[in-house]
Amino acid sequence: MTRRRAGRFMLMAMLLACAGASFAQPQELRSVLPAARLAGSSRLSVLGFGVYDATLWVEPDFQASDYERHAFALELSYLRDFTNNDIARRSITEMQRQPGFPAAQRAAWELALRSAFPDVRKGDRITGVHRPGTGAVFLTNGTLSGTIRDEGFSRLFFGIWLSAHTSEPRLREALLAGVAAR
Repeated sequence: MTRRRAGRFMLMAMLLACAGASFAQPQELRSVLPAARLAGSSRLSVLGFGVYDATLWVEPDFQASDYERHAFALELSYLRDFTNNDIARRSITEMQRQPGFPAAQRAAWELALRSAFPDVRKGDRITGVHRPGTGAVFLTNGTLSGTIRDEGFSRLFFGIWLSAHTSEPRLREALLAGVAAR
């Protein structure tokens, strides 16, 4: 890690530590990930338009390099309206960037995503909970909206944000800012 990058990491970690009190763990996570803490948060913008604010909640032993082996939650707070079709299609496109995407699963996973996500309006929240060895659970505005019991799906889906192969490396860096490098 370069000195400049290390300095940025330390600054982000200090800012997160100071701002941590303003990020209360969502009520719905207290029962599924009671020990989870804020790792990082950032806004995804495309062409200057805010799409969503992303917040990552991790357990104390979380390691970014092995994210698929740890339970965690990723919350997306939408800043615009989207159909579930748009969300599912974009998710699949981003999942295909990850190594090991099984082309034969594309249609089935896109259908599963459409079932798990409703259309969203500005202000809606979708929280995905990664359950290692099991798959993913999705909550919309705190209420269960879908479950996809496929650990390969879950690894690739959350890889959209957490994999080194993400299309948004700055977002990934911000989400992982409060995670110790191991």
